[in-house]
Amino acid sequence: MKFLHTADLHIGKKLHEQSLLEDQRFILNQIADIAKREKVDAVVIAGDVYDRAVPQAEAVCLLDHFLTTLVDAGIKVLMISGNHDSPERVAFADKLLEARGLYIAGPYDGSLKEVVLEDEFGPVHFVLMPYVKPAVVGAKTSEEAVLNMLSRQPMTLSMHQRYVMVTHYFVTGEAGETPLLSDSESDVNVGGLDNVPGDCFASFCYTALGHIHRPQRMGSGAIYYSGSPLKYSFSEAVGSKCVNLVELQEPGSVRASRIPLKPLRDLRCIRGRLEELINAEVLKQLSETEREDYLQVTLTDLEELIDPMGTLRSVYPNVLHIILEKNGPESAGETDLSRIVGERKDTVTMFSDFYELLRGETMDEVREKIVREAVWEAEKECDRNS
Repeated sequence: MKFLHTADLHIGKKLHEQSLLEDQRFILNQIADIAKREKVDAVVIAGDVYDRAVPQAEAVCLLDHFLTTLVDAGIKVLMISGNHDSPERVAFADKLLEARGLYIAGPYDGSLKEVVLEDEFGPVHFVLMPYVKPAVVGAKTSEEAVLNMLSRQPMTLSMHQRYVMVTHYFVTGEAGETPLLSDSESDVNVGGLDNVPGDCFASFCYTALGHIHRPQRMGSGAIYYSGSPLKYSFSEAVGSKCVNLVELQEPGSVRASRIPLKPLRDLRCIRGRLEELINAEVLKQLSETEREDYLQVTLTDLEELIDPMGTLRSVYPNVLHIILEKNGPESAGETDLSRIVGERKDTVTMFSDFYELLRGETMDEVREKIVREAVWEAEKECDRNS
């Protein structure tokens, strides 16, 4: 039995107001091609199919195309809803679609959907556990909710059976090990009521997780986050995305490997002075693909810049975010103003001290002249109005 494990498609997501639908279409077509090339029996999608509960029409059409491509190729699809999804919308016409090989677990109705696929070693039981808020199942925490749902499920978990769990919770590893996070995850309460210990799934031969966007294994068992197929924040710029290829043979034999994905446009962070970044010699070193990447640019210029976004986009068309380093680090904390207001000073001197406190350097003569002229004009205006 071979299947692909992916999750957190977030179809319809925007990054800094930039629609990613074209990029998502490209990567979903790539996943479908991998599934056909590897001749997998199934594709598992572990939640957060859409980016929001009410997806736009274009997102629905893209998912329809992806799923149709897979089932037309004779590949089963097993899909659950995540915390970003509307379970009812994701599971629309689920009973009818099962005849085509598309199995969807949306709203929880008191029992978990179980899909049984066969290979030469016998049955493989896929247990589909969608994201369910604890209160829905009479629980106070996500761990209680998971244990509650598992206790209601008639399963014979043993070393002679092959059960695969598909779920979308914040699952931690051994000794409370927490997964590596990125800025694109929302509704994740680390160390809180949402934590589900991986031990809850110890009896499953493979646990396919969604919810966390970095691909990683939790603990020493076969418990894996596949990660999202695309980078959804600049905190994920370093590294690559993948899908998990899982191979099950006889009971107890599990092999999971990563197949890397190549995006239409990567996410990158660059830094430097504006003039340097648009220099012809620098641009010659970049491929056309690299210039088309989505960029976060940190500008180190000290002088004021006129329309830096427009200037950058003239050579890097997909700049999404600019950080002006001269404004100081975001982590600088509170500023100590006691040295400024501790004694009586004239306005220009106070402004000069304030400038030095924020920037860590003395204000030059040009800036001091501008400040003096501004103060003089302001005082003259006050005199006229008094």
